[in-house]
Amino acid sequence: MASILSLRKVCKTYGENTKNPTKVLFDVDLEFEESSFNAIIGQSGSGKSTLLNIVGSLDRPTTGDILFKNESLAKLSKNDLAAFRNRSLGFIFQFHYLLPEFTALENVLMPYRISKQPITDEVLKRANELLDIVGLGNFKNKLATNLSGGQQQRVAIARSLINNPAIVLADEPTGNLDSDTTEKVYELLREINQKFKTTFIIITHDRTVAEKTDRVIEIKDGKVYLDISK
Repeated sequence: MASILSLRKVCKTYGENTKNPTKVLFDVDLEFEESSFNAIIGQSGSGKSTLLNIVGSLDRPTTGDILFKNESLAKLSKNDLAAFRNRSLGFIFQFHYLLPEFTALENVLMPYRISKQPITDEVLKRANELLDIVGLGNFKNKLATNLSGGQQQRVAIARSLINNPAIVLADEPTGNLDSDTTEKVYELLREINQKFKTTFIIITHDRTVAEKTDRVIEIKDGKVYLDISK
């Protein structure tokens, strides 16, 4: 299977121009294959969230490079990087970040509104289809505040897919949910992975969640400590 994302000797140092710089990542080399379903685990402070921010182009590595389909991201300007992020990546966070004054459907369409892209009939059809896939077709006109926590996170999952991203990055996506809802959400992520061939990279501290993925990468002290494919 072809590689979709590569990290080459990625290092991250904060405060490098101060007396006490903090090095968070050390020469991280990783390859992610297209359509793969991956977990990154590690204790708090291990560097896993920093790694996700760099993979998601929300932060740049101090040294090293990231390649998306063999194209270097280091060469992209800030605006080009933002365009890449909007076009190719989807994000799911621990907190859903839905806008409470908008309906489920309007929240799913929000990436288009923010980027000032037209909401065509095709886009609207996709948004409705995504809400059907996450089991909320009958709730599309409900305000976000009238949905349960699990339903709100399902809306956030649909929103992450509206641009048909090649990669979805999920940072503790079930951290605020109970165990039963967590199980359902991960079944849903797996279904989406298989249906759309979307690559998933999931940050989690929960090993039982990580065991549901095809590959577990453990970050320890800013380095790849374990990398196990099942």
